Amino acid sequence: MPKITLKKIAATLGISPATVSKALKDYPDISKATKIKVKALAESLNYKPNSFAQSLRNQESKIIGLVIPKIVHHFFSNIINGVIDAASKKGYLVITLQSHESYEQEKDQINSLIEKNVDGILISLSDHTVNYKHINAVIEKGVPVVLYDRTSKLVKCSKVIINDRKAGYDATKYLIDTGCRKIAHIRGPLKPQTTIDRFMGYKNALKEHDIPYDKNIVFETNHFSFEDGYDIADAIVKQRHHIDGIFSTTDLLATGAMVKLQEEGIKIPEDISIMGFSNWFLTEITSPTLSTINQPGYEMGRKTFDLLYDEICQIKNGESVSHEIVEIATKVVPRNSTNSI
Repeated sequence: MPKITLKKIAATLGISPATVSKALKDYPDISKATKIKVKALAESLNYKPNSFAQSLRNQESKIIGLVIPKIVHHFFSNIINGVIDAASKKGYLVITLQSHESYEQEKDQINSLIEKNVDGILISLSDHTVNYKHINAVIEKGVPVVLYDRTSKLVKCSKVIINDRKAGYDATKYLIDTGCRKIAHIRGPLKPQTTIDRFMGYKNALKEHDIPYDKNIVFETNHFSFEDGYDIADAIVKQRHHIDGIFSTTDLLATGAMVKLQEEGIKIPEDISIMGFSNWFLTEITSPTLSTINQPGYEMGRKTFDLLYDEICQIKNGESVSHEIVEIATKVVPRNSTNSI
């Protein structure tokens, strides 16, 4: 079946294509009778506007790019859902790409998105991104960028973040309030900033409660995997640190640690309390269920798109672009892996 066009509708009704276009858009200079005829015929023929042609006329693609470090993380899957839901309501298509924590892939993907003529880009920086020229170059071209979760002070753009230092403090304080006095911390390398801030929050909570900081019970991992958490717990048992609490920088690490400790006959939380971070779906199905920090990914995704959309509109209307930093609140979610306060 041949594609239905404005010209075909116009020829059928004996009017100009311009009149058909205006009638479909409810222009006030088109009579009500003409609008009714045009819309009725368009509906009967199942007419669909040519979105590509419209985007060329409007100088916009109605497509945005979303770059995430890893899709496997429950937090980032919630980000994707939030962005797509918010974008679809504004008529935008979302191209989602994964950097696999690679600086080089992140650069290539951003270049690919620019080649696709996207209207804007949302990025959470990879763990290995230490140079931001590729992002600043996009902003200099007039393409709006919003950073979320993993951000940098060296990029002047809007950002959506949580207060990782406060969240790390709250997690550690909760363990202290439930009676823990020798609290281990499982973290990644001190890059990106999120890891640094959670670690600093941990240290601040210890200091404010007169608990000495012990570097020997801070364990570093590169992969944030279940296996790494399991292996670290094995080291905790073998080194006989006699800890009574663990604050892990991710739920997956915490889950791995919990499984190993239970295999060694250590009771959770009677012997050791465990606190995760992010509030993955698995935290409600572990045994015992895992206490954690709620990191609202879906809300962050929606807000990240809202900021980008505002900037797209500002550019389209010839207005000066105003950058915002939005902080999404976190909270402790107590479950059965910690004692009650």
